[in-house]
Amino acid sequence: MSDQTDSHRYFKIVKSSELPEGERLFFEIESLPIVLFNVNGEFLATGDLCSHDGGAIGDGELVGNEIICPRHGARFDIHTGKALSLPAVVGIPVYPIRLIDDYIEVGIPE
Repeated sequence: MSDQTDSHRYFKIVKSSELPEGERLFFEIESLPIVLFNVNGEFLATGDLCSHDGGAIGDGELVGNEIICPRHGARFDIHTGKALSLPAVVGIPVYPIRLIDDYIEVGIPE
């Protein structure tokens, strides 16, 4: 179920209590592969697609605020999506998060 706000539509994903710290959840919204992270109690959502080779990135190692592509080692900032190292030169999408009645909701652009 979605709810429109500003230029994003928000989708209820999971209760915040069901995504423990250090865990991640993989899902799709309208064919967009997304990974939701709980990093030190902060919920973050990025596209689950490396901009370098189009493969999944969500299983990559998290080091601080960076996710490392498991295939070629490209690094991305999970707060901004910015590409931080080669071979990637283009960032990955990040999606806004909101908490409503203990549910994590992820927004996708209109």
